[in-house]
Amino acid sequence: MARSRIATGTVVQHGAMEGREPPTDLDKVRRDRLAKVHRELARRDLAGALLLDQLNVRYATDATNMQVWCLHNEVRYCFVATEGPTILFDFSHVAHLSGGLPGLSERRPARAAMYMGSGGRLREHAREFARQIADLVREHGAGNRRIAVDRMGPDSFLALRDEGLEMHDGFEVMEEARKVKTAEEIVLMRKAIEASEKGIRAMREFLRPGVTENALWARLHEANIAEGGEWIETRLLASGPRTNPWMSECSMRVIEKGDMVSFDTDLIGPYGYCSDISRAWVCDARPTGEQRRLYMNAMEQLEYNKALLKPGLSFREWTETAWRTPEEFVANRYGVLAHGVGLCDEYPAIYNRQDYEANGYDGHFEPGMVVCVEALIGSEGGREAVKLEQQVLVTETGHERLDAYPMDETWS
Repeated sequence: MARSRIATGTVVQHGAMEGREPPTDLDKVRRDRLAKVHRELARRDLAGALLLDQLNVRYATDATNMQVWCLHNEVRYCFVATEGPTILFDFSHVAHLSGGLPGLSERRPARAAMYMGSGGRLREHAREFARQIADLVREHGAGNRRIAVDRMGPDSFLALRDEGLEMHDGFEVMEEARKVKTAEEIVLMRKAIEASEKGIRAMREFLRPGVTENALWARLHEANIAEGGEWIETRLLASGPRTNPWMSECSMRVIEKGDMVSFDTDLIGPYGYCSDISRAWVCDARPTGEQRRLYMNAMEQLEYNKALLKPGLSFREWTETAWRTPEEFVANRYGVLAHGVGLCDEYPAIYNRQDYEANGYDGHFEPGMVVCVEALIGSEGGREAVKLEQQVLVTETGHERLDAYPMDETWS
């Protein structure tokens, strides 16, 4: 098999960030993240991790290549040995994309096993893929055949099993590795938030009667890309009656004077970190009494729940002590009180008391975790809803809000 060794000692700036001085030591971020993956693998007595989810590949290696395309095409993956090398399996002619990354031992051509690329040879290619991974486990696992796997097609999974490998949940490993951020990661996350807030300011300046939801949303995309950001995960911007119930994505609807406009950035910004914040505005008018009532309830929900956040707080305790949602807003409540955030939305998810029995799980907040605190207020059958969200760091003594864009001053 052709192999490509990775040069060491080269400072790498990937993709859109080339030419810009990084705000912190990127190689330290990379080494620290990989060390956390190794720690979680060792805790579970696993020989290594086979990662196909591109955000997990990014976390372990910081190597990128057509991220969104590869999220839905299984053509790129990495193997992280618990005691041994980290090997990136990528396209055949792109070694220049990952040169100089610390912790990345070598690069090999990927053996893709998906129907688009393999057609009727899918099972053959899956067996070849599995043999390559099994060989690595035999070479570096010291007899341990247990590996973590995050996602793959059934033919590949069955082929790995036929090779005698014992598969365990790779998402558990990676979510636990990713949940506590280092100080350097927080620096990078702040850059993503800065990029999104430039986009939010551009949206606010552009908002006027007669523009479409899509045209308004485009301002956020433009600012993110210009600042070296990468993509936006959703299209959650709605106006007027499309805000309630929530979750309508932006459309060609023309925004009218006096409409509520609510949005959620869900933005993957510079250096791959997520900025996930929400605001609500009224277009070119003072808010009505009903709009003001909705907004003040949303602010109360947000501030009350945020004030509870501290290290040592259990997820169950937060749910049980959270703001009591008035009955008229319960039916259209948001899915969670809060969720973790890093390279994207991450563990944990904190559920409303109405949903805890069916979906909730316990755990504790730790310093260095970052969560997005959610608020959504809209009456069942009402015309509009207010969506608010802030990005918050858990500190040694409490919490710190990371986003800085103001809550709308016109509501007071």
